[in-house]
Amino acid sequence: MSRSARSAAVAGLGGLAAALWAAREMPSQFGGQIAGRRQQRVEASPQYAAGQFHNRPHPPRETRPMSESLRKLVTGRGASHPSEPIPLVTPTFEPVTDGLRLTWLGHSSVLVELDGARILLDPVWSDRCSPSPVLGPKRLHDVPVDLADLPPVDAVVISHDHYDHLDMATIKTLAEDTGAQFVVPLGVGAHLESWGVTAARIDELDWDEEVEVAGVRLVCTAAQHFSGRGLRDRDRTLWSSWVMTTDRHRVFYTGDGGYFDGFAEIGAAYGPFDVALVQVGAYGDAWPDIHMTPEEGVATAVDVRAALVVPVHWGTFRLAPHPWAEPIDRLWAESKARDVRIVVPRPGERIDPTEPADVDPWWQLVATTPSPS
Repeated sequence: MSRSARSAAVAGLGGLAAALWAAREMPSQFGGQIAGRRQQRVEASPQYAAGQFHNRPHPPRETRPMSESLRKLVTGRGASHPSEPIPLVTPTFEPVTDGLRLTWLGHSSVLVELDGARILLDPVWSDRCSPSPVLGPKRLHDVPVDLADLPPVDAVVISHDHYDHLDMATIKTLAEDTGAQFVVPLGVGAHLESWGVTAARIDELDWDEEVEVAGVRLVCTAAQHFSGRGLRDRDRTLWSSWVMTTDRHRVFYTGDGGYFDGFAEIGAAYGPFDVALVQVGAYGDAWPDIHMTPEEGVATAVDVRAALVVPVHWGTFRLAPHPWAEPIDRLWAESKARDVRIVVPRPGERIDPTEPADVDPWWQLVATTPSPS
């Protein structure tokens, strides 16, 4: 057999293997179907109408064609990728009884240690945020700590069902290896149950509903976004931001979403906050209603009355054509202009949000774009 024929045969076998994998595994990645009592709860939600969830009414915003952004996303490299390896920190965890610690684990995955409880937000440990192990956005850095090396977790909190926030493999591991409770927006529990999480371990909430886990009040709050894991389930599950409070500390997590007046309402109802975990990356002119710019992230922190901003949803996966370091460059410049305190941890870095600290511009050492003066 000639070399070209062998290459063609190998390629054919590889394609066949990929097709067989997709036929077997991808349906499970899409998650479960909403039915029964869960469907009744979904249909009773004020956010649900005509077969899907909806954002609150908001003024339309100017957008640019999606095609140009998608072309840049598919073809662009250069500044959209870090020029050097992203520095990781291997975290160490000691008991926290009455304090507040945050460990950014990449993208929107954060371990919140809150007065003796541990809350894991949007955990994604897979190499790609995609239903496929060979296609889709790939990690730009390793996970800083193995799941098995995390300390015991009391609750896993999910903001919505997109692949960069709800990862099947990670959820399965957490369900098997921990006793954590899973706290999710309406409808998302169907995915978890299809992956082996028992119904008793799932708290499914609508906006402004709450549950207490390990002494922490978890409130599902509004966001402006969308949902879906397949081609036919757009907006069948709810998306949310989250409030986490004890008698001593308050934390807010934006989840994903566009900037909207709901943040000011959340600040008035549940603030002020010691810290806000704010989405700052993957923005674009074609989708201003579903991802904030860094400047809007600072405005969000002001609206919710947060003493500190920790940026998330940046640096780990390439989901938009903007330069890799641009979200933090812009966040830093805007925070100085508006006198808002920020901290930018490395992946794996554990911080105490209540202690004053200067910004460490570590990302400049791996960035391909200049940072603000």
